[in-house]
Amino acid sequence: MSPLAPDPTRTVPLPLREQADVRDRWLTERLLDLLPVLMDRTGIDLWIVAGREYNEDPVLATLLPAAWLSARRRTVLLLHRSDDGVTPVAVSRYPVGQFLPADVGDAPADCEWDVVRRFVEQADPARIGIDVSADFALADGLSHGEHRQLVEALGPHADRLVPAEPLVISWLETRLPEEIGALHALNRLTADVVADAFATAVTPGISTAIDVAWWLRQRLHDLGVEPWFQPSVSLQRAGVPLVEQGGALLPAVPYDAVIEPGDLVHCDVGLTSLGLRTDTQRTAYVLKPGESAAPAGLRELLATGNRMQDLTVAELRPGRTGDEVLAAARAAAAAAGIDADVYSHPIGVHGHGAGPAIGQWDEQAAVPGAGSYPVHLDTAYALELAVRRPVPEWNGQCVRLGLEQGISLTPAGVEYLGRRQTELALVPAG
Repeated sequence: MSPLAPDPTRTVPLPLREQADVRDRWLTERLLDLLPVLMDRTGIDLWIVAGREYNEDPVLATLLPAAWLSARRRTVLLLHRSDDGVTPVAVSRYPVGQFLPADVGDAPADCEWDVVRRFVEQADPARIGIDVSADFALADGLSHGEHRQLVEALGPHADRLVPAEPLVISWLETRLPEEIGALHALNRLTADVVADAFATAVTPGISTAIDVAWWLRQRLHDLGVEPWFQPSVSLQRAGVPLVEQGGALLPAVPYDAVIEPGDLVHCDVGLTSLGLRTDTQRTAYVLKPGESAAPAGLRELLATGNRMQDLTVAELRPGRTGDEVLAAARAAAAAAGIDADVYSHPIGVHGHGAGPAIGQWDEQAAVPGAGSYPVHLDTAYALELAVRRPVPEWNGQCVRLGLEQGISLTPAGVEYLGRRQTELALVPAG
């Protein structure tokens, strides 16, 4: 078993130094084994990734050693595809991990582009990929100023510059088997933290949704797995119908309302560790005095949500675009009589990661740009969707249930990361 394969006996998160060792080992494997395949697939001979301190290309952090928290001065990374694989070269005043140092010598400051020009002249690549993109922010990290200086430095070779968008997305979305193993553990941890919140932070008649959100954020911080967004907690209550916002029906109970028996409490939480991120939603029911289970209508709503997850997973096939997966999942829902929205997204080194968008909560027809990107193997997604149906015990009031669970897509098929929610968590009335 690999050190970070799914193993319930393994403790996460790892200490920071161990995390750094793991991340640097992953980077070496990605540079040696993965990147040559991706460069061949996308037809890029030389990939240039550049950034200045505190204005980094989003891709830069995925190529730097784990001990680096930002670029230093200007850091230019050159990844050259040759017969021997990919040669990684760093044009920087400082050594950059596994990257070979370019000869900057005693040249004056801001000489990096001169070194890049000499490298290009010697390597003579046909297609030079740079991080510019109209559709993907994560592939559009080359700043205007850096782009201008690069073009000036390359002179006649500048006509070989092409958008590296497909390479950037492939690099960011593709997960090693060990990374998927780590995502299993991190998704389990996320679910455990939310379960602790339902058991500890929800006190009916006292706690508010805002209280629970801050409890979650503090707990993640204390565990050393920082949230990548402010945890979101919302309430639904009998007698308070959904309201339309931005074309969607959403809960209307105020965030500062005190949680009461009979409420549905919904949490949306994501953590960061090992350079990877999770995005998970869980729902609890607050028991009324004398109750031992949630109303049957609410339990059936969760079962409908699980059915919708299965229908969406069945349509997630390599080669299909995000829009095609969305259309197929929505057609399957309609055939099954399920009122649902699908808005799933890639996840990995970024929470809303690079790759095919499978709907958005306010866009259920197609997603321009990102929806046209195809699904690939060895990727991970946050399977995110919502279902709605009337609940008899709430006098036929329509209730919306959001679900979100990590999944991986490998040659073996789709696998849930950690465990998905199949039963409502229960909070005692107090």
